[in-house]
Amino acid sequence: MADRRSFLKLVSTLAGVVAGALAAIPAAISFATPLLRRNRAESWIKLGDAGKFFSDEPVKADFAVTQRDAWVESRSLQSVWVRTDDGERFTVFDSRCTHLGCPYGYDKDLKVFHCPCHLGRFDPRTGEVLGGPPPRPLKQLPSKVEDGELYVLLGSSG
Repeated sequence: MADRRSFLKLVSTLAGVVAGALAAIPAAISFATPLLRRNRAESWIKLGDAGKFFSDEPVKADFAVTQRDAWVESRSLQSVWVRTDDGERFTVFDSRCTHLGCPYGYDKDLKVFHCPCHLGRFDPRTGEVLGGPPPRPLKQLPSKVEDGELYVLLGSSG
């Protein structure tokens, strides 16, 4: 009887260890793989021909961003505002207000960026706050021109 009891205790213990390992191994892998991956938070996005942004007023550029989270892949539409005086040096602004992250637009009559949610206003040349509750200027994003195409760096702290 003692041998049978010892055998059942051993089998139960082994089954518990196997079940624990089957649960722990995938969990450990899912926690460890982000540490092993190269940082993909920053990516250069092609906005298009640099010549199309040469204008007296800021130009809105829309683009799709594909994001991957484990097995789920999603696409989202994002925007930036681009301005240049000479067609060579570009200022690219994040399209979200620094107050609460609302999208803002360009008011052609007042010649300012205008956030309709809380009446925030920004200078279209510098991004500085001109009025309303925004606590800081618009975020400027790094940009570059390669082979006549304008690119913006997303995910940067710049």
